[in-house]
Amino acid sequence: MKSSINVEKTDITQMDVDVIVNAANRNLSHGGGVCGAIFSRAGPHRLAKACSEIGGCETGSAVITPGFDLKAKYIIHAVGPVWQGGNSGEEELLYSAYEKSLILAKENQCRSIGFPVISSGIYGYPKKEAWQVAVRSCSDFIENNPDYPIEIVFAVLSDKSKSMGEEAIAHN
Repeated sequence: MKSSINVEKTDITQMDVDVIVNAANRNLSHGGGVCGAIFSRAGPHRLAKACSEIGGCETGSAVITPGFDLKAKYIIHAVGPVWQGGNSGEEELLYSAYEKSLILAKENQCRSIGFPVISSGIYGYPKKEAWQVAVRSCSDFIENNPDYPIEIVFAVLSDKSKSMGEEAIAHN
């Protein structure tokens, strides 16, 4: 198997991958958007309990829980930055959220991972720039881990976001 990065128009909660990534908040609590959908589909009470036991997660980092009722065995909860104009370390924090997620996937022997475009929803990170950081971080991980093949799939809900992701991959 060779590592790959792709974009699919699909519901992340329905993905048949080893692990999916939740665009989490620092409290690891049930939120809206991708986070809310993942909690609802995974089993909100069990997932909330698992997250509560972890206690929280710093921006730019990630933690892992079981996938509960999802097809995915695990959920990685990655906390991306809130966009504050681009001069508050947002790029480094977003890059780190992807990097830490991929490190956790590797530590847990996951060979396929489904990502949302972290921070590009209610956290306000500009979509084009969010894609560029996401693809660069994933590409760097693949390059730095040649002995660990992994299938990276970005789950998006719109044709526009799919096109943006494919463009970012092509220009990386």
